[in-house]
Amino acid sequence: MHARAPMSSSSALPLPLPFFFLHLLLLLFPPCCTGCSRHLLLHAGANSSSSSSLADMLQVQAGDGANVTDGLRRYLARFGYASVPDDADGQLVVRLYQSTLGLPVTGRLDNRTLDLLATPRCGVPDLHLQPNATARFAFFEGQPRWARQPGHFLLTYAVVSSSPPYQPLPLPRKAVRRAFRRAFARWARVIPVRFRETRDYNMADVRVGFLAGDHGDGEPFDGPLGVLGHAFSPPSGQLHLDAAERWAVGDMADADAGAVDLESVATHEIGHVLGLAHSSVPDAIMYPSLKPRTRKTELTLDDVRGVQALYGSNPRFSLSSLSEPDTSSASPAAAYTNTRSPGKTTTATAIPLLLLVAITLLC
Repeated sequence: MHARAPMSSSSALPLPLPFFFLHLLLLLFPPCCTGCSRHLLLHAGANSSSSSSLADMLQVQAGDGANVTDGLRRYLARFGYASVPDDADGQLVVRLYQSTLGLPVTGRLDNRTLDLLATPRCGVPDLHLQPNATARFAFFEGQPRWARQPGHFLLTYAVVSSSPPYQPLPLPRKAVRRAFRRAFARWARVIPVRFRETRDYNMADVRVGFLAGDHGDGEPFDGPLGVLGHAFSPPSGQLHLDAAERWAVGDMADADAGAVDLESVATHEIGHVLGLAHSSVPDAIMYPSLKPRTRKTELTLDDVRGVQALYGSNPRFSLSSLSEPDTSSASPAAAYTNTRSPGKTTTATAIPLLLLVAITLLC
């Protein structure tokens, strides 16, 4: 271990009082940027790329004292969080939302809850049959699965390029096919199911297509950065993605602020096609929300245990090969906690703090 160099006398000085308050303000109200979910929620009126669902929530103000508006109630009801008659202030429905998705249960629209509400997500409702249970995977009602003979079996899939009501592919067909091929391969690695692409869309087990607005299945899309896609439980095989999104593939570091990673969403929706509902583990593929410019494609232990409960394990797969830590046994609050390195604040942090506070005020 290397010895730490002694601190200079200037760095050892206590933080001046104004900077202490600035630091406190920064901790209580984290800065946002034009690409973050809280900015998209609170500034959606000035952002033409924001979805109508988020626009319904514009009356929501950041902070613990915020009220649950009618627009927010409708938004939550869309994903399975129905308000009860005696929930006048909305605390009960907010608590249910928080407990289901692994947030600290406060009953208040704190910044963390607003961030998640504003994050683009899957359109499949969250199943909260056990809202106080330890964060873990879940199934659709009745635990449907693809019924095939024991052992390895084959499911075919097809991606529709353009055939009404399906929209043209938002990316080159080769890039879209590659993204879905990798997404299906991740699930095939852990269960005894093979996936093969076919050109015969009508005969395929899984049918993938990009659609816009109300497309006839009772689950209309709502434009950019709202509902990203949805899929139906077995044996439907329908997997729909919102054509209005700014889809991207590859490295998200160079993508536009509102870009959504196609492979990440495809991996999530295939989990629904196989019979998995939403998980309350924030790191899991089956967690319902995905921030723009985020690549999230690797199955966690929670995802693997869920899908293997339906289909068994691929004999060639070992749980020890997963690189992600097991978060399925962690408490919801712990799974969503940010950690900071210990240490004292010195005068050397004053300039970065001022910059961050300026960003906060601009937001």
